[in-house]
This record gives sequence, structure tokens and C-alpha cells, in this order.
Amino acid sequence: DLRPPMVSLAISPGSGLFMAVLVQMTIAGKSFIGGNMEITLAANLTGTSRLLQNAAGIPTFSLKNCHIAVVSVKTNLPNSMLPKVMSKFLDSTLQKVLPGLLCPAADAMLNLVNAKFTDITSEIPLGTAGTLQYALLNPPVTTETFIELDLKTILHQKEGKEVDLPMDQPFLASLPPKRGATTQIILSANFLSAELSILEASFNLDISNNMVLGLPPLVTTMLGDLIPEISGVLPPSQPVVVEMREAKAPVVTIMPDKSFVQLFSTAEFRVSPSDSAPESLFVLDVHSNLEAQFAIAEEKLQLSLALQSLPRVALASSSVGTFDELPLKRVLEDIIHVAYVPSINRALHGGVPLPNLLDITYGRANISEFEVG
Repeated sequence: DLRPPMVSLAISPGSGLFMAVLVQMTIAGKSFIGGNMEITLAANLTGTSRLLQNAAGIPTFSLKNCHIAVVSVKTNLPNSMLPKVMSKFLDSTLQKVLPGLLCPAADAMLNLVNAKFTDITSEIPLGTAGTLQYALLNPPVTTETFIELDLKTILHQKEGKEVDLPMDQPFLASLPPKRGATTQIILSANFLSAELSILEASFNLDISNNMVLGLPPLVTTMLGDLIPEISGVLPPSQPVVVEMREAKAPVVTIMPDKSFVQLFSTAEFRVSPSDSAPESLFVLDVHSNLEAQFAIAEEKLQLSLALQSLPRVALASSSVGTFDELPLKRVLEDIIHVAYVPSINRALHGGVPLPNLLDITYGRANISEFEVG
């Protein structure tokens, strides 16, 4: 009869874990003097396990040594028989049998933990845009108070091409101080930028008149009023479609008080007659600054954006002649604010999958933003 063990764990600096397991059991059988015999014993298992990195980039515990010490033995044998019988039993049986019985159990316990670690490298779909995979970048590091796992992120586009991601890792001294018995997950701005680059194709949007409430009137008359120098070459009162496309990968900047996403887009204004194919009028290069808000939902990091400014709007090409693009900036701000950013937020709704570490749940996690110096 084996009672539930009492397990104590401590981090062994530079190695892995030290564990002490108090095992209590009752052994019942026939006594050589007749009748039933019960022996209740407590034994202490101590062992050290090393935390390593296997070939698949998964953290793995490996039991390095295991020792068994018998703490106490009680029996229902008569007291007059205890000294001799117990001494013989301990010498010839318990000390030989228990290591072979309990040490494999400790190894099996570590294997159960290792099996949970394998989930960390599972490929996670990012909607239909691609996949994300976590794996160890360096072997695990153990200190007196915590275990550090440096994870690399492997991002693939839907075509299978891997996304380049800088491997600059923040030094531990530059990270926020660890708070008590908590687990900290630190995501870099480079990783979030690469994540957005996977999704950027889903940011593309064709914006037309009356698409959403609050849009300015997207017709050639409006353009002619704003830009008199091209009003004479614009077809009168024709609907206009603004095609927003991402020209470069987004850039995420994380700071202590606010975080931002920079978008580098093109806005192509096309006239769209009902009886003929759309024709390009002009293309603007647009640099947008969007404030980023983070939240945790459904075990993922959620990102939502809000337009802050358009630091750059420049004419890239034109079929209607050159003109001063500054009058279009206000209209473009309205278009991006009312139609484009909400569309991007819908594309980001799936969130950023967080690493699956020993079934950690993130629903009650606190989010801190900081700048690595």
C-alpha cells in the first residue's frame, strides 16, 4: 500500500533540480511465526536531475543520481522479536529492494514532465498566414532562484518560407526584476515585428465610397476640390477606390509608457467607372505611427492598434501630373482611422500564440512594457 509521496524541489544552480521525495508504504504478508505481518516504513529518496537541451531543441530533465535512506520502520511483530528481525530485514531486503523500486519511479516522474515539454515545439497555425514554432535557442540556465529558457521563434509563411528574425537576445540584467514565485515570459519587439510581417498580406484593403460610416466622400470631385492643379484632368463625379497595401514589414517599438507599430504602406487612388476597368490616378507612400495596446485572451497575446500620426505622405507616382500631396493628408488620416486600422485589428484578432510551458495558463497574467537598454 503506497501513499501519495511528498515531493520537495529546489533549483540546483548550474545543474537542474534537486528533489527529495518522502515515500510511505505498508507491506503486508504472512509472518514466519504465523498470522499476518504488516510493516509500515518511510523512506527518503534524494536525487539530482540535470536540465539539458535535446537535439530537437526541447528542455529535458535527466536523473543523474538517486539515493534511498530508510527513515522509519514499524511492524506489528512482537517487541521481543524486533531488534533481530528488523536488522536482518533492513540489511538483506529493504536497502537492496527499495532503490530498484523507487529510483525508476523518480525517473518515470521526470519523463512525465519531459513529455509535457515536447508541446513547446509544436507548430502553431497563424490563421491561414503561416505557422509559429518555439524551440530552445541555448541550453537552459539554472540559478539559485529560477530557471531561464532562451527560446527562439521559427516563423514560416504559408508558402513555407522561413521569416528572418534577428537573434539579439536581451541580457538578463536588463530585464525586469523577477517577482517571487512567478513565471515571466519576455517577448522581443523583433519577434512581434516578424509576427506582423507574416500577417501583413491580410492588412491589404480596397476602400470605396460608403464602405463604412464616417468615410469622406471618395469621388473624383472631392479630389479635384482638394488638388486644383489636377481637377481639369479628372473624370467628373466618378467613384474612387483607395487600395492600401503594405510595402515593407511593420516595425514594433516597445517603450515603458507606450508601444508603437510603424506601417509602411502605399495608397493607390484609382478611378472606378461602372462601365470600364479601374484606372490608376496616383500612388502615395504612407508612413503611419499606430499606438499598440496589449492584452491576454484565450491564452494568446492580443494586439490592438490606433492611429497616432502620419509622419510621411509622399507622392510616389502619378498619371495625372505632379501636385502638392499635403491637402490629401487629412483625408488619408480619416481613411486610415475609420477603415484601414479597424480592418487590421480584425486581422490581428487571432492573437500571438504564447509558448506552451508545462501547461502554464496565461489568463491572469500581468503585462508590462519596457525598453531594453
